[in-house]
Amino acid sequence: MACRNGSLLADVTTAGSITQMKDRIPMNLVCIRRMTKRLSHTMRVLFLYRLVSRLLFTMLVVTVSACTQIATPIRLGPNAAISQPARTETLTLLTLNLAHGRKDSFNQLLVSGNNTRSNLDEIAVLLRKQDADIVALQEADGPSMWSGYFDHVGYLAGAAGYPWDIRSDHVIGELINYGTGLLSRVAFQEVISHDFPKSPPTLRKGFTLGQIQWQPDSRRPPVAVDILSVHLDFSRKRVREQQISDILGVLESRAYPVIILGDFNSDWLATDSVIRRLSECGRTRVFEPFSKDLGTYKSGKHRLDWVLLSADLEFRRYEVLPDIISDHEAVVVEVGYTGGNLNDTNAANKLPVSCH
Repeated sequence: MACRNGSLLADVTTAGSITQMKDRIPMNLVCIRRMTKRLSHTMRVLFLYRLVSRLLFTMLVVTVSACTQIATPIRLGPNAAISQPARTETLTLLTLNLAHGRKDSFNQLLVSGNNTRSNLDEIAVLLRKQDADIVALQEADGPSMWSGYFDHVGYLAGAAGYPWDIRSDHVIGELINYGTGLLSRVAFQEVISHDFPKSPPTLRKGFTLGQIQWQPDSRRPPVAVDILSVHLDFSRKRVREQQISDILGVLESRAYPVIILGDFNSDWLATDSVIRRLSECGRTRVFEPFSKDLGTYKSGKHRLDWVLLSADLEFRRYEVLPDIISDHEAVVVEVGYTGGNLNDTNAANKLPVSCH
């Protein structure tokens, strides 16, 4: 008897007697063994494929890390020279790690350019729905081979209707070109792109700073506010510590209200948490740092994406969006201006931290 799909069922339903059925059992067992062997072979092939893909990608990252970490250019959107303050009582901001436009796929090299655009279109729909004044982006790509050869930040700005956009390329090359960025409905008064020191074998990270004019009270003149989109190293705490020191150094030289958003690859309760250090040493507040309901990575298991506000600002709304548009969830906040000092309302969040 030849093994075929449904042969076991056919044998049971067509057997004329118990004796005939017993005679067929050994052959059915042979079929099961053959089918199991074929399935095991298929699983081994799939496992090896994924393993080889991961190894090749790791080798690629190491090679590119060694060869393409050069100085950062800034690309400004077409309306960057137009100036007008935001005249709203509150600012709405959103932060999202774009995952290079791959959505929740394993790697962007395995995603076609058309699918990458389709994924970004889904993000644009979400941005239009949330109608944030400013959007902070990480893993935001410029034209490069591994993610479709087009500018993801400029594409999103057009698709979501943002007149101002900035892209800082912290890694530049024909194969890989990406960094951080900002989309805005408010004109940028000043733009800074900051590269963190090289950190091989992982690729360089950094932040984009855009300053806006905000007039929350029509009876008073506008205030300048610094907005930072930040991406920290994922692999080593020591590297993240150095990157936080860079951020603190820049903030120390500036005397403006500040909103820091991004992917910090750190949670609040981790030993020597860098997000906790940035909050305490940078005199900024975070929203409910001990909450277990605000995870942004691995289906909410880890809270890696944060928003920090300086003393003059306060949270009016904070929400992690459930939409699957990346391997990270987006965070949207509404921010009000107080003009006050960071008081003891944040004291319950404080844990021992070194600012040196």
